[in-house]
Amino acid sequence: MNVLFDTSILIPALVEAHPAHKIVVPWFQRVRTGVDSGFIGAHSLAELYSYLTKAPLQPRISPAHALQMIERNVITNFKVIELSHIDYINIITHTAKRGLAGGVIYDALIVYAGIKTKVDQIITLNNRDFSRIYPEFADKIVIPQ
Repeated sequence: MNVLFDTSILIPALVEAHPAHKIVVPWFQRVRTGVDSGFIGAHSLAELYSYLTKAPLQPRISPAHALQMIERNVITNFKVIELSHIDYINIITHTAKRGLAGGVIYDALIVYAGIKTKVDQIITLNNRDFSRIYPEFADKIVIPQ
């Protein structure tokens, strides 16, 4: 199965102290073992790095260690989906026509990467925003439990 992971899944998969760690690890392992093919939006790499380097964890994660975590766990296991400037224009147009404002645009980037790649599922802990961005794609949104 082709699955796209939202940043909300990648973070707890890599951070053992995260409350959702035990819930998302089985999904992450399915990609690591080749049961599923994993995809992420390129935007998620920046979000993941930002979170890892600023999270109030003890000990703090250094920029070098965050890079190492991303390389070893994400880059080696997931195909990164890049969006073109035309994709960005389409996403902004779509969210504006739906009357959606603010940070939801970042979730729209991730959902669009899934649509562009024709994934079977998008795995997220943020179902509410994902479903309202592209309701026609809502049946592909999965929340680990």
